Amino acid sequence: MTAARMPGEEHRDEPVQPEPQPIEYSSTASIRGPLIVIEGVQDIGWNEVAEIRLVDGEVRHGVVLDVSLDHAIVEVLEGTAGMRLNGVRTAFGGGPMSVPITEEWLGRVCDGRGEPLDGGPPILGSHRREINGTPINPAVRIPPSEPIITGVSAIDGLATLVRGQKLPIFSVGGLPHLELAAQIAVQANVAGEPFAVVFAALGVTHADAASLRDTLETRAGERETVMFINTADDPVVERLMTPRLALTVAEHLAFECDRHVLVLLADMTNYAEALRQVSAARGEVPTRRGYPGYLYSDLASLFERAGRMRGRRGSVTLVPVLTMPAGDITHPVPDLTGYITEGQLVLAADLHARGVYPPLDLMGSLSRLMRRGAGEQLTREDHLELSDQLYSLMARALQAAELAEIVGADALPAADQGLLAFRAALEREFLSQGQQEARTVEATLDLGWQVASRLPASALTMVSRQTLAARYRGGEPDAEHGHVG
Repeated sequence: MTAARMPGEEHRDEPVQPEPQPIEYSSTASIRGPLIVIEGVQDIGWNEVAEIRLVDGEVRHGVVLDVSLDHAIVEVLEGTAGMRLNGVRTAFGGGPMSVPITEEWLGRVCDGRGEPLDGGPPILGSHRREINGTPINPAVRIPPSEPIITGVSAIDGLATLVRGQKLPIFSVGGLPHLELAAQIAVQANVAGEPFAVVFAALGVTHADAASLRDTLETRAGERETVMFINTADDPVVERLMTPRLALTVAEHLAFECDRHVLVLLADMTNYAEALRQVSAARGEVPTRRGYPGYLYSDLASLFERAGRMRGRRGSVTLVPVLTMPAGDITHPVPDLTGYITEGQLVLAADLHARGVYPPLDLMGSLSRLMRRGAGEQLTREDHLELSDQLYSLMARALQAAELAEIVGADALPAADQGLLAFRAALEREFLSQGQQEARTVEATLDLGWQVASRLPASALTMVSRQTLAARYRGGEPDAEHGHVG
């Protein structure tokens, strides 16, 4: 796959054409689990694809994990069951995995290597491109702008997703992060412009995979989604290929087909675990918590493929989903992800226990690019003021809740009791919504004002007098102070 190009630069995709017959190696030295060791090889590199042919004619596929002198370690994606040392012939493809470049991916459901799971024909194209792409060239990168509307009030209202942004979802096991990701995939839109969703499931259970397919079925029928599914019992090395495959397809749809593309990768913690296992198989020296020292650069090589380019109408927006082991946000995967991305959406177990969906922790969540995608001529002129006000009130409500745990809610002054009521209303009426409920931006902001108007106008100090007069629902503002009389 080529790097992002200056406008007008030609692609370097490989045309599909007959190739010379590759050299086959029959010198298999050992078979251990999913790995085979081939000896006597020449000019073989890491991540090179391989084709393994058995004596009965069966063909399996592999990826080179390591090369030492004239030995190559290959992981067989279909497993090594039934393979014998003297009955294997291996041919190497001369480079990393490549995929067809075509819009025919739209509407399809494939496995982690791009092979159809939906019963349809194989995806074919006149050109192929390596999946190991590179980050967008900073010389042609332009700042993200304009919103992607997810239909989820907690995101659209308070942490707006912007086209070209990288906004991860941090979660823990047992929380509905996959459900939220699927809901975003189904509901997201860009106000009538060409749009597509690429969803890559990494290391998920078969039950979760089936649920995701059912949820995205409607949009897939409209040829607006592409799904790649790598389940927990699929080869580990395939888990490293799947997000690269998804991003390669997304880049084509965005920068060559002029679509705004939303890419969801779930779960990136499973990806990092796969990277750790492959690193151990290569004999690399582990660092923090056993992960390879290049974990940061590896994640960055994926995440930085999102963005917008000068001279291109489309965009790639990335929402990686990751679970934090034991809820530890300082764990290497969320910690390093936070350095690369522009904000985070954090899901909270206590909100989930209270029945709030999505259980978005407002004080732990933010979108650093929200001001590029919200406000006048983008969403609504009062959006940013309302968002600032709701965050401010929520912070004060949490302080009041901490005090109530010490002295009891009945001992609090009336103003603090009002803040506690505001917090309950915000969770119940604004944050909570059905998993199949899509709200417009107008509905989201109106709900925000409905909740904020439970407090006296004098408590709304983050909005202008003009906005308060136009939007406040608790009574008529006082002419002198802008407060309710």
